Parts: sequence; C-alpha cells; structure tokens
Amino acid sequence: MDRKKILNTLGVLFSVGSVALLVIISAQFNVSSQGDPSETYPKGFRGGTCTIETGSFTIGYSAYFIPKDYTVPEDPMSALSVPILCDQVPSSGKLDVTIDLLYPRLIRDIPLVLRLIKIEKNHTEREVLSVPAQRYPYGVIAQSLVLRELGEYILYLDGRNSDHASLSIKLPIKVGIDWRDNLTIL
Repeated sequence: MDRKKILNTLGVLFSVGSVALLVIISAQFNVSSQGDPSETYPKGFRGGTCTIETGSFTIGYSAYFIPKDYTVPEDPMSALSVPILCDQVPSSGKLDVTIDLLYPRLIRDIPLVLRLIKIEKNHTEREVLSVPAQRYPYGVIAQSLVLRELGEYILYLDGRNSDHASLSIKLPIKVGIDWRDNLTIL
C-alpha cells in the first residue's frame, strides 16, 4: 500500500472510532442527542428551538421577546427582538411564540385550543388568553402574547383525539423570575 491510502484508511478508522465512542459514552450516561438527560422536561434545546416531549407528542418551541418599554420604530421589520431560551423571559413585554407540532404528524389534524394561564401568588390560575380550537395542518402555531406582569405562566395546548381521549401539552413561561425569587428562608 502506498502512504496516501494508509493515511486515508487511518482517517476513516479514526472518524468511525470517534463516533462509536460518542455513542457508547452517551448510552452509558443516559444522555440524548440534545445533550440533556433523556428523561428531563423540557426535552432540550436544539438550534434555537426547545423541544418538549409530553406523553406521546413532541413539539418544538421558540420565542422572541420585545420589552414593554421598547419603542417600535416606524419600520417594524427593524424592531429589536431577543430570542428566548425555552421558558425564561427577562421582563414583561411582548412574546412572539412559534410552536412546531413535530411528532406524530397526526397531532396536526386534532383541533387544539391555545390557552395562556397566569399563576397567581396564591397558586390560583387566571386565564389571560384563549384561542378557540383549530387544526394546524402545516404543523405551525404562531401567536403573540402580551405578558404584562412578572411571574409564572403556562401556555397550554389542549384537545381531544379521534377516540375522544384528552390531550394536553404544557409550556411553562417564567417572566422576570430568578432562582432567588423562589428561595424560602428557614
């Protein structure tokens, strides 16, 4: 064999070995392809989109935020928006949410109600927004949310499948909440 063939063979063997090692380590430590422990919720973060698995459904979720004190310029396309990492919104304002109905595709044929709930300090729920049930044949839900108050919200997708079994997908949203806000001093 000549030297070039040997180097090419070694390169291929090294690449295959690296991938095999990565798969073995991921399996050993129970880590998904998204880099998070495979039983976590939300499922993870991939390419600007959070993926959430609930029951037998998988959705993608992304959001862009405009603070409430931001003045939108005359050309709205040049407005500043901040991508949000999964459920953490820095302050009150406008949140443009996109939900991708990923798996299984049949969820796109189920009429879904979109509801935004605010969790009050006494742990009661207050409905902020309700969008009537509709099908999303292209698998994309886009909705603008005005989050006027700091605190915890839940964005629900609710529906019933063809067997009339209830299904619910829950997207937590935390507006201006820091881990220190939930500390209890003993």
